[in-house]
Amino acid sequence: METIRVENLSVAYRGKVALQQIDLELSAGKLTGIVGPNGAGKSTLMKGILQLIKTQSGKIFYGEQPLNDHRKKIAYVEQRQDIDLSFPIDVFGVVLFGTYPHLKMFQRPGKKEKSFAAVCLEKVGLSDFADRQISELSGGQLQRVFIARALAQQAEWILLDEPFAGIDATSEKIIIELLKELRDEGKSIVIVHHDLHKVTDYFDEVILLNKGLIASGPVAQTYTTKNMEKTYGSEITQMLRMGGAGFAT
Repeated sequence: METIRVENLSVAYRGKVALQQIDLELSAGKLTGIVGPNGAGKSTLMKGILQLIKTQSGKIFYGEQPLNDHRKKIAYVEQRQDIDLSFPIDVFGVVLFGTYPHLKMFQRPGKKEKSFAAVCLEKVGLSDFADRQISELSGGQLQRVFIARALAQQAEWILLDEPFAGIDATSEKIIIELLKELRDEGKSIVIVHHDLHKVTDYFDEVILLNKGLIASGPVAQTYTTKNMEKTYGSEITQMLRMGGAGFAT
């Protein structure tokens, strides 16, 4: 199982620095959170890793090879606000779309691909929704459909941008348990996340970001008062302590 390595990644928008000289290695087989204040560059980092945006500098490696050579091994679940929910496609069609990277040019999914898509949909507990239009789904159901699409892609890595934004607590619990199960089965999962109270419960490793890399590594060593103050400022740690966030010392 290969790691993803980021070397000297910098991104600017309209002359303003969004990310500056990020050097980072994402551990395989882990559930990793990308955490930082609004405007810290969390989504930009994810898009930069996937080379979905123009970068000023930087190289991205999958193991020792360029990531672009292994792009189909990585699935990306964008923010809900970036998804065109008016597009006329049903749930099964979305999941089936995940099989396309493994088909030859102009080849259409056959019985084998359709059967596999059905298995992936069952895995996320939405078999009964196969014929439902995606516009009819709740936010939590939609996230699970896109996780099923990632499974149909046979992706080794699943990168999710704010998957818990705007969904209810029950749906969030279902999704995080599903992602933990996938991690235990050998998938590598990276999540852009904003709820600091959940960091210790959800993640094995955490990346603390504020336009530059503050710290990264196992939660127990990285999610500390000192590092959080560097990321957010001193006031945030007092607020989080009052809210019951568990920092390492």
